[in-house]
Amino acid sequence: MAGPADATPVFEAQKRATPEIKAVADFLRGKNGPKVRRGILNGKRVDYFKGKTAIRTLLGPAYAKVKKAPKVTTEDEAKALLNKVLPHAFFLRVDRPEMDPPPAPGTPKTVQLAPQQSIDEIAYYAWFYDGSPLYTILGGIAMVAIMLAGVMFPLWPVKLRVGVWYLSILVLIFIGAMIVLAIVRLIFWCITVLCAKRAIWIFPNLFEDVGFFDSFVPVWAYDEPKKKRRVKKDGSSKSSRSKSARSKVGGTSTPAEGTTEGEAEAESVEAKSSAVEVNGGVSGSVERRSATVEEIDDDES
Repeated sequence: MAGPADATPVFEAQKRATPEIKAVADFLRGKNGPKVRRGILNGKRVDYFKGKTAIRTLLGPAYAKVKKAPKVTTEDEAKALLNKVLPHAFFLRVDRPEMDPPPAPGTPKTVQLAPQQSIDEIAYYAWFYDGSPLYTILGGIAMVAIMLAGVMFPLWPVKLRVGVWYLSILVLIFIGAMIVLAIVRLIFWCITVLCAKRAIWIFPNLFEDVGFFDSFVPVWAYDEPKKKRRVKKDGSSKSSRSKSARSKVGGTSTPAEGTTEGEAEAESVEAKSSAVEVNGGVSGSVERRSATVEEIDDDES
């Protein structure tokens, strides 16, 4: 999509940013920044976030530790700071149009640049900045150095080559030991499932997202099933109780087939008495609620 003739390139706009504004952009783009989503803009994948999330991030404790960035304490100050960052095109406001048919769940959604650029809590903003280039440069240098070292391996000193060979053997032994341990713990778990009342895992945290030493603590543990939250659905029971109460209050009840007139009159008398009880209970509860409301003072001015 062609822009206006006097439009400033994104790189030039970002280059004009002051150190304080750049520090804010680096923080928001870093690991402590707002949660990003994947979208498609003009056929290319982009990361975008919501304005409310960025405001909350600037008010968080992680941003307060940034030295060069301006300090904010309220939502209005956070919005004002984002409005200062927005003209430098580190991120721009985008809209999410409704697609027909809608995209499949989990696929990136299509976004378009918004004609009006402003900060709003419910709006979305796409990133046009990949963070500080220092880490990219250092990563490229490290990759080139590793490739050169691998290619020049025959020129290494003999002691260094022997040391690398022993190190590779240790790595292979460690990987093999982990595979054997995984097989043994699975066999032991199957045996305890068949022979014991409760299954037992050896090193239950072995494949969990924890540290290296925490993966081997505890040594064993029971295989506890994950508890699922139970959601009580009282809608049907409440509707049935309300229907029965309304039928009793109305005093309409259909006698069952095969009943005599006396039994029908007795049932009607019981229905009327229950209706009186229901009306009394409802009116009493309404009176109690109204009294409670009247007794509480309204603090709002």
